[in-house]
Amino acid sequence: MSAHVLLLDYGAGNVRSAAKALARAGMTVTVSADPADVLHADALVVPGQGHFRQVMEAFGTSGFHAPVMDAARAGTPLLGICVGMQMLLDGSEEAPGVPGLGLVPGTVRKFKPTLDRKVPQMGWNSLELRGDPPLLRGLGDGAYAYFVHSYYVPADVPVTHGALAQYGVPFWAAFSAGNLHATQFHPEKSGAVGLGILERFRRHVLN
Repeated sequence: MSAHVLLLDYGAGNVRSAAKALARAGMTVTVSADPADVLHADALVVPGQGHFRQVMEAFGTSGFHAPVMDAARAGTPLLGICVGMQMLLDGSEEAPGVPGLGLVPGTVRKFKPTLDRKVPQMGWNSLELRGDPPLLRGLGDGAYAYFVHSYYVPADVPVTHGALAQYGVPFWAAFSAGNLHATQFHPEKSGAVGLGILERFRRHVLN
């Protein structure tokens, strides 16, 4: 039986492409806008795209906030993608005063443009492994993933298992902290590497 995950459809994520990618990685996916489904989920996937304020407001009004927090604190595996990763922190420079979920301490920062680095970062970037993240186990340094983002999780956020990338400053491209897992890049746009990361989520986190 394939692993079953609940993909949250709260109005601020690209659920269609994420659902297809999760299914290709061998998972059974339910896309749901019903917060009551969280209680019965084996794992949660939280996509996110857009402005941090809009994402957090959509998440709050959807009714998902309380059940997702309860599930995360109870140890249910959770995978955040793109802004879904940033949501796990305390907040973001993109929307000062708007609280994130606060499951991982830290503040999301904005890249500063330079003559040779435009913002947002758009394109492929290499991953540098740190610790033993389940999402990246056996992948090795130098794999490339596809990014589209202006804001980043700084490298001083206290997680020890993940992958750093560099874009003027080092930042967490992915991390695993207990039952919380996240990627800043889009696995569904990252070719074989992205598919492999989702397969590792199925094998190393869900089984």
